[in-house]
Amino acid sequence: MTAGDNAASVRAYLEELAQQRRSSMHTVRSYRHDLELLCRLLGELPGEASLASVQPHHIRRFVAQLHTRGLGGRSLGRTLSAWRGFYRWLGQRGQANQNPVDGVRPPKSPQALPKVLSPDEANRLLAAESENLLQLRDQAIFELFYSSGLRLAELAALDLSCLEELLGGEVRVLGKRNKLRIVPVGSRARLAVADWAAQRSRLAAEGEAALFVSQRGTRLGVRMIQLRLQRRGLAQGLLARVHPHMLRHSFASHVLQSSGDLRAVQEMLGHASISSTQVYTHLDFQHLAAVYDQAHPRAKRKPS
Repeated sequence: MTAGDNAASVRAYLEELAQQRRSSMHTVRSYRHDLELLCRLLGELPGEASLASVQPHHIRRFVAQLHTRGLGGRSLGRTLSAWRGFYRWLGQRGQANQNPVDGVRPPKSPQALPKVLSPDEANRLLAAESENLLQLRDQAIFELFYSSGLRLAELAALDLSCLEELLGGEVRVLGKRNKLRIVPVGSRARLAVADWAAQRSRLAAEGEAALFVSQRGTRLGVRMIQLRLQRRGLAQGLLARVHPHMLRHSFASHVLQSSGDLRAVQEMLGHASISSTQVYTHLDFQHLAAVYDQAHPRAKRKPS
Protein backbone atom coordinates (compact mmCIF):
# COMPACT_ATOMS: atom_id res chain seq x y z
CA MET A 1 0.00 0.00 0.00
CA THR A 2 1.66 3.23 -1.20
CA ALA A 3 1.08 6.83 -0.09
CA GLY A 4 -1.43 7.11 -2.93
CA ASP A 5 -3.21 3.99 -1.71
CA ASN A 6 -3.31 5.43 1.82
CA ALA A 7 -4.96 8.60 0.55
CA ALA A 8 -7.45 6.61 -1.55
CA SER A 9 -8.47 4.54 1.48
CA VAL A 10 -9.01 7.68 3.53
CA ARG A 11 -11.18 9.21 0.78
CA ALA A 12 -13.29 6.06 0.50
CA TYR A 13 -13.83 5.93 4.26
CA LEU A 14 -14.85 9.58 4.44
CA GLU A 15 -17.27 9.12 1.53
CA GLU A 16 -18.91 6.24 3.37
CA LEU A 17 -19.20 8.34 6.54
CA ALA A 18 -20.85 11.17 4.65
CA GLN A 19 -23.11 9.26 2.26
CA GLN A 20 -24.00 5.93 3.89
CA ARG A 21 -23.69 6.67 7.61
CA ARG A 22 -24.98 10.23 7.16
CA SER A 23 -22.39 11.66 9.55
CA SER A 24 -22.49 15.43 9.98
CA MET A 25 -20.22 17.72 7.98
CA HIS A 26 -18.47 18.63 11.23
CA THR A 27 -17.75 14.94 11.99
CA VAL A 28 -16.47 14.24 8.47
CA ARG A 29 -14.27 17.33 8.58
CA SER A 30 -12.81 16.29 11.95
CA TYR A 31 -12.14 12.74 10.73
CA ARG A 32 -10.47 14.08 7.58
CA HIS A 33 -8.14 16.21 9.70
CA ASP A 34 -7.28 13.28 12.00
CA LEU A 35 -6.69 10.80 9.17
CA GLU A 36 -4.60 13.24 7.14
CA LEU A 37 -2.57 13.75 10.31
CA LEU A 38 -2.06 9.97 10.54
CA CYS A 39 -0.84 9.87 6.94
CA ARG A 40 1.61 12.72 7.60
CA LEU A 41 3.00 10.94 10.66
CA LEU A 42 3.38 7.79 8.56
CA GLY A 43 5.33 9.83 6.04
CA GLU A 44 7.82 10.80 8.75
CA LEU A 45 8.72 7.13 9.36
CA PRO A 46 11.82 5.76 7.59
CA GLY A 47 11.03 4.09 4.29
CA GLU A 48 7.59 4.03 2.67
CA ALA A 49 5.20 3.06 5.44
CA SER A 50 1.67 1.92 4.67
CA LEU A 51 -1.47 1.99 6.75
CA ALA A 52 -1.52 -1.80 6.79
CA SER A 53 1.98 -2.02 8.26
CA VAL A 54 1.29 0.19 11.29
CA GLN A 55 1.86 -1.50 14.65
CA PRO A 56 0.72 -0.48 18.17
CA HIS A 57 4.19 0.87 18.97
CA HIS A 58 3.89 3.22 15.98
CA ILE A 59 0.58 4.55 17.32
CA ARG A 60 2.09 5.07 20.78
CA ARG A 61 4.97 6.91 19.15
CA PHE A 62 2.57 9.14 17.21
CA VAL A 63 0.63 9.92 20.39
CA ALA A 64 3.85 10.89 22.16
CA GLN A 65 4.86 13.12 19.25
CA LEU A 66 1.51 14.90 19.18
CA HIS A 67 1.55 15.31 22.97
CA THR A 68 4.95 17.02 22.83
CA ARG A 69 3.55 19.32 20.12
CA GLY A 70 0.90 20.53 22.54
CA LEU A 71 -2.13 18.30 22.02
CA GLY A 72 -3.92 17.55 25.29
CA GLY A 73 -5.46 14.31 26.44
CA ARG A 74 -8.97 15.10 25.20
CA SER A 75 -7.80 16.07 21.72
CA LEU A 76 -5.62 12.97 21.51
CA GLY A 77 -8.54 10.85 22.67
CA ARG A 78 -10.70 12.14 19.83
CA THR A 79 -7.87 11.56 17.36
CA LEU A 80 -7.35 7.97 18.56
CA SER A 81 -11.10 7.35 18.29
CA ALA A 82 -11.03 8.48 14.64
CA TRP A 83 -8.02 6.27 13.89
CA ARG A 84 -9.59 3.29 15.70
CA GLY A 85 -12.78 3.56 13.66
CA PHE A 86 -10.81 3.86 10.44
CA TYR A 87 -8.74 0.73 11.15
CA ARG A 88 -11.90 -1.17 12.08
CA TRP A 89 -13.23 -0.24 8.63
CA LEU A 90 -9.97 -1.32 6.95
CA GLY A 91 -10.11 -4.65 8.79
CA GLN A 92 -13.65 -5.32 7.59
CA ARG A 93 -12.38 -4.95 4.02
CA GLY A 94 -9.31 -7.12 4.50
CA GLN A 95 -6.93 -4.17 4.16
CA ALA A 96 -5.49 -4.48 7.68
CA ASN A 97 -4.71 -7.60 9.73
CA GLN A 98 -5.10 -5.89 13.09
CA ASN A 99 -6.33 -2.68 14.68
CA PRO A 100 -3.11 -1.11 16.01
CA VAL A 101 -5.08 1.54 17.92
CA ASP A 102 -6.84 -0.97 20.18
CA GLY A 103 -5.46 -0.74 23.70
CA VAL A 104 -3.70 2.60 23.11
CA ARG A 105 -4.94 5.28 25.50
CA PRO A 106 -4.30 9.03 25.49
CA PRO A 107 -2.54 10.72 28.42
CA LYS A 108 -4.91 11.92 31.09
CA SER A 109 -5.66 15.60 31.31
CA PRO A 110 -7.66 17.55 33.87
CA GLN A 111 -11.36 17.69 33.01
CA ALA A 112 -12.40 21.16 31.98
CA LEU A 113 -15.85 22.00 33.29
CA PRO A 114 -18.24 23.54 30.76
CA LYS A 115 -18.96 27.24 31.09
CA VAL A 116 -22.53 28.07 32.02
CA LEU A 117 -24.62 31.15 32.61
CA SER A 118 -26.16 31.67 36.00
CA PRO A 119 -29.98 31.70 36.05
CA ASP A 120 -29.88 35.49 36.43
CA GLU A 121 -27.55 35.83 33.44
CA ALA A 122 -29.77 33.54 31.35
CA ASN A 123 -32.80 35.65 32.24
CA ARG A 124 -30.94 38.83 31.34
CA LEU A 125 -29.91 37.36 27.98
CA LEU A 126 -33.51 36.48 27.15
CA ALA A 127 -35.09 39.66 28.51
CA ALA A 128 -34.30 41.85 25.49
CA GLU A 129 -37.20 43.43 23.61
CA SER A 130 -37.75 42.33 19.99
CA GLU A 131 -37.90 45.52 17.97
CA ASN A 132 -37.78 44.02 14.47
CA LEU A 133 -38.35 40.79 12.57
CA LEU A 134 -34.80 39.48 12.95
CA GLN A 135 -34.84 40.05 16.70
CA LEU A 136 -38.19 38.25 16.89
CA ARG A 137 -36.59 35.26 15.13
CA ASP A 138 -33.52 35.43 17.37
CA GLN A 139 -35.67 35.46 20.50
CA ALA A 140 -37.38 32.25 19.40
CA ILE A 141 -34.00 30.62 18.68
CA PHE A 142 -32.41 31.62 21.99
CA GLU A 143 -35.45 30.65 24.04
CA LEU A 144 -35.51 27.26 22.31
CA PHE A 145 -31.80 26.68 23.00
CA TYR A 146 -32.19 27.40 26.69
CA SER A 147 -35.54 25.64 27.04
CA SER A 148 -34.55 22.36 25.39
CA GLY A 149 -30.75 22.10 25.37
CA LEU A 150 -30.62 21.48 21.62
CA ARG A 151 -27.31 21.28 19.81
CA LEU A 152 -26.62 24.05 17.31
CA ALA A 153 -26.88 21.72 14.29
CA GLU A 154 -30.12 20.23 15.63
CA LEU A 155 -31.77 23.61 15.98
CA ALA A 156 -30.57 24.87 12.59
CA ALA A 157 -32.01 21.72 10.96
CA LEU A 158 -35.55 22.20 12.31
CA ASP A 159 -38.19 22.41 9.61
CA LEU A 160 -41.55 24.17 9.54
CA SER A 161 -43.18 20.73 9.59
CA CYS A 162 -42.24 20.36 13.29
CA LEU A 163 -44.06 23.57 14.29
CA GLU A 164 -47.34 21.99 15.44
CA GLU A 165 -45.53 19.45 17.61
CA LEU A 166 -43.19 22.12 18.95
CA LEU A 167 -46.05 24.42 19.95
CA GLY A 168 -47.62 21.41 21.64
CA GLY A 169 -44.68 21.17 24.01
CA GLU A 170 -42.09 18.88 22.46
CA VAL A 171 -39.76 18.58 19.50
CA ARG A 172 -38.18 15.57 17.77
CA VAL A 173 -34.57 15.96 16.69
CA LEU A 174 -32.07 13.70 14.97
CA GLY A 175 -28.91 13.89 17.06
CA LYS A 176 -25.48 12.31 16.89
CA ARG A 177 -25.26 8.80 15.41
CA ASN A 178 -28.68 9.45 13.83
CA LYS A 179 -30.34 8.91 17.21
CA LEU A 180 -33.88 10.30 17.35
CA ARG A 181 -35.00 11.82 20.64
CA ILE A 182 -37.97 13.81 21.89
CA VAL A 183 -37.18 16.95 23.88
CA PRO A 184 -39.66 19.00 25.93
CA VAL A 185 -40.22 22.67 25.10
CA GLY A 186 -41.07 25.18 27.82
CA SER A 187 -43.89 27.72 27.74
CA ARG A 188 -41.65 30.77 27.18
CA ALA A 189 -40.01 29.09 24.20
CA ARG A 190 -43.39 28.05 22.78
CA LEU A 191 -44.66 31.63 22.96
CA ALA A 192 -41.51 32.99 21.33
CA VAL A 193 -41.68 30.42 18.51
CA ALA A 194 -45.38 31.16 17.98
CA ASP A 195 -44.61 34.89 17.68
CA TRP A 196 -41.92 34.15 15.11
CA ALA A 197 -44.07 31.65 13.18
CA ALA A 198 -46.79 34.29 12.79
CA GLN A 199 -44.29 36.57 11.01
CA ARG A 200 -42.06 34.00 9.28
CA SER A 201 -43.76 34.33 5.89
CA ARG A 202 -42.56 37.95 5.67
CA LEU A 203 -38.98 36.66 5.42
CA ALA A 204 -39.12 33.08 4.09
CA ALA A 205 -38.65 32.32 0.39
CA GLU A 206 -41.47 30.46 -1.34
CA GLY A 207 -41.23 26.74 -0.67
CA GLU A 208 -38.51 27.09 1.99
CA ALA A 209 -38.81 24.22 4.49
CA ALA A 210 -36.66 25.65 7.30
CA LEU A 211 -38.30 26.92 10.46
CA PHE A 212 -35.67 29.61 10.97
CA VAL A 213 -34.66 31.58 7.87
CA SER A 214 -32.16 34.30 7.04
CA GLN A 215 -32.72 37.70 5.45
CA ARG A 216 -32.31 35.96 2.09
CA GLY A 217 -35.30 33.77 2.91
CA THR A 218 -33.30 30.53 3.07
CA ARG A 219 -32.30 28.32 6.01
CA LEU A 220 -30.39 30.21 8.67
CA GLY A 221 -26.79 28.96 8.89
CA VAL A 222 -25.07 27.83 12.08
CA ARG A 223 -22.39 30.53 11.85
CA MET A 224 -24.98 33.31 11.71
CA ILE A 225 -26.79 31.84 14.73
CA GLN A 226 -23.49 31.89 16.64
CA LEU A 227 -22.84 35.51 15.69
CA ARG A 228 -26.35 36.69 16.54
CA LEU A 229 -26.15 35.05 19.98
CA GLN A 230 -22.74 36.55 20.65
CA ARG A 231 -24.06 40.01 19.76
CA ARG A 232 -27.08 39.52 22.02
CA GLY A 233 -24.80 38.63 24.93
CA LEU A 234 -22.69 41.75 24.40
CA ALA A 235 -25.77 43.95 24.05
CA GLN A 236 -27.15 42.59 27.34
CA GLY A 237 -23.92 43.32 29.16
CA LEU A 238 -22.80 39.74 29.78
CA LEU A 239 -19.08 39.43 30.39
CA ALA A 240 -18.80 35.86 29.07
CA ARG A 241 -18.67 35.21 25.32
CA VAL A 242 -22.03 33.53 24.86
CA HIS A 243 -22.29 30.68 22.35
CA PRO A 244 -25.01 28.10 21.62
CA HIS A 245 -23.29 25.30 23.52
CA MET A 246 -23.15 27.55 26.60
CA LEU A 247 -26.95 27.70 26.53
CA ARG A 248 -27.05 23.90 26.19
CA HIS A 249 -24.72 23.60 29.20
CA SER A 250 -26.79 26.14 31.14
CA PHE A 251 -29.98 24.22 30.39
CA ALA A 252 -28.46 20.97 31.67
CA SER A 253 -26.92 22.53 34.77
CA HIS A 254 -30.05 24.42 35.81
CA VAL A 255 -32.37 21.43 35.25
CA LEU A 256 -30.03 19.21 37.26
CA GLN A 257 -29.81 21.75 40.09
CA SER A 258 -33.59 21.89 40.29
CA SER A 259 -34.42 18.20 39.80
CA GLY A 260 -31.34 16.17 40.69
CA ASP A 261 -32.42 13.69 37.99
CA LEU A 262 -29.23 12.84 36.11
CA ARG A 263 -30.86 10.19 33.90
CA ALA A 264 -33.56 12.61 32.71
CA VAL A 265 -30.92 15.20 31.80
CA GLN A 266 -28.97 12.51 29.93
CA GLU A 267 -32.06 11.66 27.86
CA MET A 268 -32.85 15.28 27.08
CA LEU A 269 -29.29 16.01 26.01
CA GLY A 270 -29.04 12.84 23.92
CA HIS A 271 -25.85 11.61 25.61
CA ALA A 272 -25.00 8.00 24.79
CA SER A 273 -23.17 7.58 28.10
CA ILE A 274 -24.11 8.82 31.57
CA SER A 275 -20.46 9.77 32.09
CA SER A 276 -20.91 12.61 29.58
CA THR A 277 -23.74 13.99 31.70
CA GLN A 278 -22.00 13.56 35.04
CA VAL A 279 -19.85 16.63 34.39
CA TYR A 280 -22.89 18.70 35.34
CA THR A 281 -22.88 17.17 38.82
CA HIS A 282 -19.51 18.89 39.34
CA LEU A 283 -21.07 22.19 38.31
CA ASP A 284 -23.93 21.53 40.71
CA PHE A 285 -21.44 20.91 43.51
CA GLN A 286 -19.63 24.15 42.66
CA HIS A 287 -22.93 25.98 42.95
CA LEU A 288 -23.70 24.37 46.31
CA ALA A 289 -20.19 25.12 47.56
CA ALA A 290 -20.57 28.79 46.60
CA VAL A 291 -23.90 28.97 48.42
CA TYR A 292 -22.30 27.34 51.46
CA ASP A 293 -19.39 29.81 51.46
CA GLN A 294 -21.81 32.74 51.35
CA ALA A 295 -24.36 31.42 53.82
CA HIS A 296 -22.61 29.40 56.50
CA PRO A 297 -21.47 31.57 59.40
CA ARG A 298 -18.28 29.63 59.89
CA ALA A 299 -17.42 28.82 56.27
CA LYS A 300 -14.76 31.50 55.88
CA ARG A 301 -13.57 31.91 59.45
CA LYS A 302 -10.00 30.91 60.01
CA PRO A 303 -9.25 28.97 63.21
CA SER A 304 -7.40 31.03 65.78
